[in-house]
Amino acid sequence: MCNQKGGVGKTTTAVNLGAALCERGRRVLLIDTDPQANATSGLGYPSRAVERSVYDVLVLGRPIGDVLLPVPAVPGLALAPASLALAGAELELADLARREFRLRYALEAVDGYDYVLVDSPPSLALITVNCLVAADAMLIPLQCEYYALEGLSLLTHTHGLVTQELNPELEIAGIVMTLYDPRTLLSTQVVAEVRRRFPDHTFATIIPRSVRLSEAPSHGLPITAYDPAGRGAASYRALAEELLARDALVAV
Repeated sequence: MCNQKGGVGKTTTAVNLGAALCERGRRVLLIDTDPQANATSGLGYPSRAVERSVYDVLVLGRPIGDVLLPVPAVPGLALAPASLALAGAELELADLARREFRLRYALEAVDGYDYVLVDSPPSLALITVNCLVAADAMLIPLQCEYYALEGLSLLTHTHGLVTQELNPELEIAGIVMTLYDPRTLLSTQVVAEVRRRFPDHTFATIIPRSVRLSEAPSHGLPITAYDPAGRGAASYRALAEELLARDALVAV
């Protein structure tokens, strides 16, 4: 999950897409690389209570299996948590050899998961570069606001640089429109413009602006557990189905 802007629904998408995939029988590993640790707390682990985190993996070279936590509310989902220590990781990584490949090397030892979802920080700094180098594809949550279009151009430029220099196999899994409010003309216009510019990459599923989606993290639950019959849960289930269908086509 990648977008240099904050507040676009990146963590919400990582947590709830992972939970929706698990509902469909997939085993999912969610890696939280954001120093704010919102995905970690949103799955029931306050960052202050995390003893070992992705910081230990990226900076100290600890095996990723040593930091994994179960998510009792979501069978099949495992979490590699973040902690506040990641806030200083950029400086510590700068002096390490092959600094852009630290997460990729750690994931080489990971097995037994159908999907590994990485929630990246809201920046294009070294931790995010690690995420892109480790990934097969980037999924871009994009809020239905005007400035999102400007940020998308920068993000696609970054994708080009990473594929040219560090990870030539990195694809764009798709763009998912988030925080959609059907009552506003702007939301409708932004969706139409993104689909016009990126017709092959924009998911048909649109994630609505929802109070229940905003409430769920405070209870340490994904939306599929907090409000399973609500429109937020339905939208992330639809996104999971669409992603699975796309992957099936690629496999064929």
